[in-house]
Amino acid sequence: MAIKDIVTLVDLNGEQPATKLTVEFAQQVGAHATGISLAFEPIVPGFIAAPMPADYLQMAHKQAVDAANASAQTFKKAAEMAGIPFETRVAEIITGGSLDPILQQARMTDLVVISQDNPEMPEPMRELVIEGLLFESGVPTLLVPYISKGKFSPKNVVVAWDGSPTAARAVHAALPILELAEKITIVMVNKGQAAEGEPGADIATYLARHNLKVTIDIIQNPPISVADSLLNYVSENDVDLLVMGGYGHSRMREYLVGGATRDILGSMTVPVLMAH
Repeated sequence: MAIKDIVTLVDLNGEQPATKLTVEFAQQVGAHATGISLAFEPIVPGFIAAPMPADYLQMAHKQAVDAANASAQTFKKAAEMAGIPFETRVAEIITGGSLDPILQQARMTDLVVISQDNPEMPEPMRELVIEGLLFESGVPTLLVPYISKGKFSPKNVVVAWDGSPTAARAVHAALPILELAEKITIVMVNKGQAAEGEPGADIATYLARHNLKVTIDIIQNPPISVADSLLNYVSENDVDLLVMGGYGHSRMREYLVGGATRDILGSMTVPVLMAH
């Protein structure tokens, strides 16, 4: 299935790496792009007994909407310059509240793009938004490092493979992008597990039936974590994109992210396509 519809969460601050990547990728594949800017409604602390002044709430709401509209204009200008079909939207959510206004708009698309949080210019609720998109949207999520310049040419792609259902979903989601690649490497990190059969043969056969040529690389017994092993491999091999499953579960809408997923999200240096 081709990627024909992309939704991106537009940053309120900074260099807009997700916007730049989305616009460039949409131009490459002929996709429609939607930029969603978030207006964060202020939350009134529970320990404040007196009602907040109405003029304060109105001013805070106006500031949030103005900031969202400004970021939407940034997306609009980039999309117009690239000559792609696009639209902009503003979604209002309560700070610390439900992510449904975002998730409902993200579910009917082929790909969601969002930037990693920039510690120098943090976005409100960014980690929760990423986790919500990853675990509850039902759509593959492309995460863009905050250091990215927005260029996206996925010629050298690594697929992190452990045979799990989550990794399989990521591979299925990545097929339209893998078709653009010149080099695809299946990377398996073996922490001493006993292997049955030829490692990686199943996914290599599957991708070969999609006319994709792959190589398999096994990292044997690394003295570091799985996430660090993958990050080192990406750095040492000039990789353009990492494809992997996103691990975690939710409990009472508080997301508990698996260790490898959390570490990759915190330290990634190239775009990462995740599916859950």
